Amino acid sequence: MTYIPNSGQAAIIEELAEVIVANKAWLSEIDGKIGDGDHGSNMAKGFGRAAERIHGKDMTLDAAMLVLSDVLMSEIGGSMGPLYGLMFEDMAGAIKGRAEIDAEVFSAMLNAGLKGVQSVGNAQVGDKTLIDTLVPAVAAFEAAKSQGFAPALAAMTAAAEKGRDSTIDLVARIGRSSRLGERSRGVLDAGATSCCMILTSLGSSILQRIA
Repeated sequence: MTYIPNSGQAAIIEELAEVIVANKAWLSEIDGKIGDGDHGSNMAKGFGRAAERIHGKDMTLDAAMLVLSDVLMSEIGGSMGPLYGLMFEDMAGAIKGRAEIDAEVFSAMLNAGLKGVQSVGNAQVGDKTLIDTLVPAVAAFEAAKSQGFAPALAAMTAAAEKGRDSTIDLVARIGRSSRLGERSRGVLDAGATSCCMILTSLGSSILQRIA
């Protein structure tokens, strides 16, 4: 199969929430090295609440994403909640009304999410942010989508992981951690790490459904 139906896909967001909640401590540990140390707890709270609200409901993927977006933007602290909330809102908008989600529709969803994130900041690849994960992951999906949905998802996942890992050797140039200068080098960026989790979870969930 080369697509998934949009209807009845709330479980994809529940599966994503499980990944975030399971990695709560690790995300906070990473964040604590150069940030406030609350990224994991904030993310787990937001994604966990969203999962509770969509559980057992017959929802399209975009409707489930909007529930997640609303929770992230209105109910959790930190800077990443609103940023991810906007990303999921724009992703949902890109697939709303679509009966099927194939490689082209998923590509539109990814690009809408990236555009949303970029619209509220000026971070570039190399600044040690989630952009270091998101930009190469979207580009890799775009480059591979002509080969099919599954190969494109695999390429996206590989690029997301490579982007995440690239932040270890970067110096933070955006946000609070930028004040540390060279001391921010040598650790993963928490936002890049959670972004990788989001993309790889979405990719895995969809791959299971098209296999």
